[in-house]
Amino acid sequence: MNNPSRRLFLQTASVAVAGVVAAGATNAADKAEGSTSMSTPIPALAPIHQPKPLSFDPAKLNGISEKLIRSHWENNYGGSVKTLNAVKQKLGQALADKDSAPFAYDDLKREHLMRTGSVVFHELYFDNLGGDGKADADMRKAIGASFGDFNTWETEFRKIGTGLGGGSGWVVLGFNVHTGQIENYWLWDHLHGPASTLPLLVMDMYEHSYQMDYGAAAAKYIDAFFQNIRWEAVNERLVRAQSFMTIQKPS
Repeated sequence: MNNPSRRLFLQTASVAVAGVVAAGATNAADKAEGSTSMSTPIPALAPIHQPKPLSFDPAKLNGISEKLIRSHWENNYGGSVKTLNAVKQKLGQALADKDSAPFAYDDLKREHLMRTGSVVFHELYFDNLGGDGKADADMRKAIGASFGDFNTWETEFRKIGTGLGGGSGWVVLGFNVHTGQIENYWLWDHLHGPASTLPLLVMDMYEHSYQMDYGAAAAKYIDAFFQNIRWEAVNERLVRAQSFMTIQKPS
């Protein structure tokens, strides 16, 4: 090994090999760490939700006070938006923690499900308010086709709501894209919506939606709700739902 050039070549080659090995080890460690640390933000868990502004003037509703609507929008709906963002942040942190317990993570996922339902149903509810409560002939025909007549649909929708009075839940007129039917649904909470169903009309039956105006008289609130339905929104939802159904049909 008296040849200086050969000695320099071997030394350089040894350093290069060591560098490659070290780099490979570092990359492997980075990959292993990345699989548990989740340092890259996850879009599905980003706390990006913002309250959706009301689409109507709450001072102009018939039989439902501006005070109630603003309290409902700010405290109940707005509170769910804030909580949903907070829950998503916690989910991201828990997912990044390789030592977090699965049962604790599932508790967060339950809260995630509930707050998502609350936000979505509230936005649908507010968006189908602000109208004159009068369904046009086409809308009455479409709903009547599933119930025999429009009045039968309204009777059932009201009955479901009255049954929920004094408790909690939602009444939903929905289009089931699996069966192609328009149906009314009873929902006890925010957690569970009907399968394969796109909501057309949503009525909030949690006490916060009427107690300030009507106390325990839930039936009077239901009367007021019907006087303020914005049927244009319901029709728009039905058109979208029917289009989705068309897409899903086999060729």
